[in-house]
Amino acid sequence: MASKHDHSGHQHDHRKDNSGQDEHNHSDHQHGRQNHEHDHGHEGHGHNHAGHNHLHGVSDQRRIGWAFVIIAAFMLVEVAGGVISGSLALLADAGHMVSDAAALGFSWVAIHYGKRPATAQLSFGYKRLEILAAFVNGCALFVIAGWIVIEAVQRFASPVPVIGKTMLIVAVVGLLANIAAFFVLHGGNRENLNLRGAWLHVLGDMLGSIAAIVAALVILWTGWTPIDPLLSIFVAVIILKSAWGIVKSSAHILLEGTPEGVNLVDIKADLEQNVAQVHDAHHIHAWSITGEQHLVTLHVHPVGGASARDVVVAVQQRLATQFNIQHVTVQVEHEECVDASSTVGDGHDAPRVV
Repeated sequence: MASKHDHSGHQHDHRKDNSGQDEHNHSDHQHGRQNHEHDHGHEGHGHNHAGHNHLHGVSDQRRIGWAFVIIAAFMLVEVAGGVISGSLALLADAGHMVSDAAALGFSWVAIHYGKRPATAQLSFGYKRLEILAAFVNGCALFVIAGWIVIEAVQRFASPVPVIGKTMLIVAVVGLLANIAAFFVLHGGNRENLNLRGAWLHVLGDMLGSIAAIVAALVILWTGWTPIDPLLSIFVAVIILKSAWGIVKSSAHILLEGTPEGVNLVDIKADLEQNVAQVHDAHHIHAWSITGEQHLVTLHVHPVGGASARDVVVAVQQRLATQFNIQHVTVQVEHEECVDASSTVGDGHDAPRVV
């Protein structure tokens, strides 16, 4: 969608002069030349940026892989412990760990394939797989939380005997496993939505294990078994809170929403006030490929005498230093904006900053 909008903005008319010769718009020629120079400069800058992301990707993938091994290994122990002890809190935590194991596996695969180079069909590569993985993981958490609540309500109506000692031993071992996985993920890149989703999964597991330990102690000391489904609902609420944050953030990126912390009105005002070559900035669009990789396209009317190349370089440098946006496409217009007649809401203009 963005590519279509950009290319439409670059189409220009040829006009005949009185001698019958084709008259090329000089600003258009400058614009074509500056695009070539802009692309070359952007590639040079983007190499370091890509290298930085690649190092993060390798580290994050390794962390997620180790967390997956830890969670998957203990998941089987907790399922068996929940069945043997009859504890819903353990089964709830085990169900969460099943979701976590799947989420971590999906996240690992997403990062692995996300490192593949772009193709003609996928011009931005496979990076969005990370966001898709985060969205699916968040939706899975909603399902897990719903199952826990339904099961807890049924337990209130029909209490089930719980073996407190077995429940306590399994819950303590589970907490240790979750702590190990938590610290493995904790040092990763928190800006990565995929890794943050995995980290929140494991954090939810830690709280689930703590709830199971508390429930086991209460049952051992008092014999009051309703504490088991009661704390299970508490775990479900925590899971839902984590799920909502992940689904909301990933859906915003999938819908190509303006990145968090990026204000289009602020960008327009900043460029017009602080970039000497810019008279007016409009048709500003910003979106994200991943939680860390943001892109901006915009149209610019330059001040009189400013070359297209100087405008592009100045805008690119300002957005990189002031807003930390590295991928910028600038359309320089020396005459009336070619998209001035566009209708808001046609799919090419929203959000529109004029």
